[in-house]
Amino acid sequence: MSMLVVVTENVPPRLRGRLAVWLLEVRAGVYIGNVGRRIREMIWEQVTTLAEEGNVVMAWATNTESGYEFQTYGENRRVPVDYDGLRLVTFLPQKDTEES
Repeated sequence: MSMLVVVTENVPPRLRGRLAVWLLEVRAGVYIGNVGRRIREMIWEQVTTLAEEGNVVMAWATNTESGYEFQTYGENRRVPVDYDGLRLVTFLPQKDTEES
């Protein structure tokens, strides 16, 4: 078992309810828990099925150099990149909301 953190934005209430079955919602859209690999994979399957237009990041403790791993779902300015075997995050440019 390892520590798991899931952060959601703009997801349907149905997904939030499903996450609350296995994890504790410590802030709006922020879930934590201590689960095994199979439960973590099942939670991710629920995320990819139910998140619709929202976005989600899931991070968990691992026995790697960084001590954690993460994956993302949906559109977000923060994009995971691999840098010589180390997972980092880069930022996409901000979209203009004004029309010219």
